[in-house]
Amino acid sequence: MVIAVIPFRPENPKTRLSCVLDQAEREKFALMMLRDVVEKTTLAGCSTILLSTEKYHVDGASTVVKELGLNEALNEFLSETDEPILIIMSDIPLVTLENIESILSVESDCAIVPGRGGGTNTIFIKEPSRFRVDFYGASFLDHMNIAKEAGLSVEVIDTFRMSTDIDEKEDLVEILLHGNGESRRYLESLGFTISVNKGRVGVHRDSHEEAL
Repeated sequence: MVIAVIPFRPENPKTRLSCVLDQAEREKFALMMLRDVVEKTTLAGCSTILLSTEKYHVDGASTVVKELGLNEALNEFLSETDEPILIIMSDIPLVTLENIESILSVESDCAIVPGRGGGTNTIFIKEPSRFRVDFYGASFLDHMNIAKEAGLSVEVIDTFRMSTDIDEKEDLVEILLHGNGESRRYLESLGFTISVNKGRVGVHRDSHEEAL
């Protein structure tokens, strides 16, 4: 059984979206993205665990609370687990079942999905005790080096849907264009639509006077 671990901070998430969403909306939006991810890990047959900073319930996942930073919490979890682990971020709502199945089927010791800007969105580790995480900054290169130093073979999975994390207001257009889950429906319920201005695609919120 593969354990899918999803780090999650329920309180005041996604602060870079504060220009278009208030705190309550950001918290609800983060939950919708999380549900989209949990749905796919569950369909893939994973035992899904929410690694949260506080008690929190999401259908389809159990919750482990660790009041630690992201790296500290994940590395402690890795050290306590013998089963293969899929670390997957909660803000990649475009992920599909096929994406997850492809990463779980690699023959290498681990697989890494890079995010935009040098980050890491997903890591699959067959022997978690041999690996440690180092998120933030150029974490993709850091994780590649960590695997190399541990003598682990690595496959890089380059996929648009898993590499697209939602952090900035410009990222919302990707959900409206390519999403089909709860996160898209929530944005639409708030009045977000696609807009085209001078040949550039963006998003517009009906309650706002200008395109965002």
